[in-house]
Amino acid sequence: MNSTGKRRRVLRSVIALLATGVIGVALGAAGVTTAAASPTTSTTTSTHPRAAGDSPLGPNVLVFDPSMSSSSIQSQLDSVYSQQESNQFGTSRYALLFKPGTYNVNVNVGFYTQVLGLGQSPNDTTITGGVNADASWNGGNATENFWRGAENLTVQPSSVTTEWAVSQASPMRRMHIEGSMVLDDNGGWSSGGFLGDSIVDGQVDSGSQQQWISRNDQFGSWAGSNWNMVFVGDTGAPAQGFPNPPDTTIDQTPVSAEKPYLYVDQSGNYNVFVPADTTNSQGATWANGETPGSSLPLSAFYVASPDDSAATINAALASGQNLLFTPGVYQLDGSINVTRPDTVVLGLGLATLVAGNGTSAMSVADVNGVRIAGLIIDAGTRNSPVLMQIGPSGSSADHSADPTVLSDVFFRIGGATPGQATQTLQVNSNDVIGDDLWLWRADHGTGVGWTSNTAANGLVVNGADVTMYGLAVEHYQQYQVLWNGNGGRTYFFQNEMPYDPPDQSSWMNGSTDGYAAYKVADSVTSHQAWGLGSYCYFSTNSSVQATNAFEAPDTSGVQFQDLVTVSLGGVGTIDHIINGTGGPSNSSNSVADLTSYP
Repeated sequence: MNSTGKRRRVLRSVIALLATGVIGVALGAAGVTTAAASPTTSTTTSTHPRAAGDSPLGPNVLVFDPSMSSSSIQSQLDSVYSQQESNQFGTSRYALLFKPGTYNVNVNVGFYTQVLGLGQSPNDTTITGGVNADASWNGGNATENFWRGAENLTVQPSSVTTEWAVSQASPMRRMHIEGSMVLDDNGGWSSGGFLGDSIVDGQVDSGSQQQWISRNDQFGSWAGSNWNMVFVGDTGAPAQGFPNPPDTTIDQTPVSAEKPYLYVDQSGNYNVFVPADTTNSQGATWANGETPGSSLPLSAFYVASPDDSAATINAALASGQNLLFTPGVYQLDGSINVTRPDTVVLGLGLATLVAGNGTSAMSVADVNGVRIAGLIIDAGTRNSPVLMQIGPSGSSADHSADPTVLSDVFFRIGGATPGQATQTLQVNSNDVIGDDLWLWRADHGTGVGWTSNTAANGLVVNGADVTMYGLAVEHYQQYQVLWNGNGGRTYFFQNEMPYDPPDQSSWMNGSTDGYAAYKVADSVTSHQAWGLGSYCYFSTNSSVQATNAFEAPDTSGVQFQDLVTVSLGGVGTIDHIINGTGGPSNSSNSVADLTSYP
């Protein structure tokens, strides 16, 4: 392991102490083999993955049927996990799909692995052994358990408790946990996560989780908190209590749209269900019947493989097709352009798009109702001015009746591959909804350094009435979030300032020490935010400091609720929480809270 990774693990420990159809796959020593499979047989045909055209879902999609033997399924699950358990920056991607029925297996979920039920309801597909994410590979430290997910399943855990010890970019959605749930690994450290549209019959124990967001969930009960726990539209959530305990609870979700999902109908045909928009909602969409929405047949999608170029993908989009990315890493030679209203772009197995030639990886026209979900977007070696753009500059249309939604979309500048991008996600359209986003300028991995993976801003919002649920933005070199549009709303914000300014003079905003993590522009007259945390760890030079974690105009229409700053291990200083108010967080006072501003 390189020294950067070692430092990361040591850092994460310090932080945590503060918080008191039918493809079968077999993995062996020779590599990956693929096989055509029936419910009862599997025959190896090649020592290399087949082309995606051999299956409508690609070679790294494993589809299980309840008539298959449990031992056969378990063997394949274990083989995938043995490859992916510690494969933090590898290139393999897997989607594990379970047709409706009951399975007595234990699904351990490693890196770049997505576990999906193929029913219309989570109750159509039941796993009686368990679906778990632990951190055994990292000594119980789950603060690097990224890039995985589980959706649309009922879990009857044989151990009574489902363990989901994760950090960012590891969502659970549309899950029914018939038992309890724990969010750490036997007391080990964990640092963030997202649970949405789910039901947990028993108690959720957050354990060492430093921050967490739950949206439209139903709990038997909830126990635990550390720095920043946010509940939006949940039932069974703890009462508002920030900062003691640091729980932020909002009764209803003002506007949302659940992530599209794959399912099979009674004829065995694949479809994608697109949930309808909801307003002022509480609880899971499927708790009392079917989730409202509409279905699209798989024939309405261009099923992309990593061999596709941007040109072939754009031709399919221009012809009116939606887009399904099968698992893999896509080295793009240009930008993918989404121009048709209500286009669905869905990734399986955390499909990863790498921007090429200094272009954006994806741009979306100023149109209604585009859904983008389940993707990792990587910067390429040539700097992209903008890595993803939603609406061109100057977009002005009203999309309130049919907003564009980004669900489980994760961005990286460096880490897996060297990369640079001036701005990561630029939102110019109005009424856009972000639902579980992680924008990460890498602090460990490949191509990491103050002058290597350069990136000024994570999220830049120019559109009006944009709403974010579960926004994590980390390590950018200037404003990490810059909000220029009116009517913005953020529910949960998690941030780490850049670790690596070499000295104070290298990280100055004019005459101000450092940059705020979250900046609302002086021209903004209306903005609201709930449950925000910003942390510093200036490991390269501990004398570096930031004047403010948050900056915003002093006006009655701009309001913040429940803010926290933390100096991780006392390494570095955040002087104030917001606009010269609150704080400091430093070596003698690591955690500072503020219940409201102004």
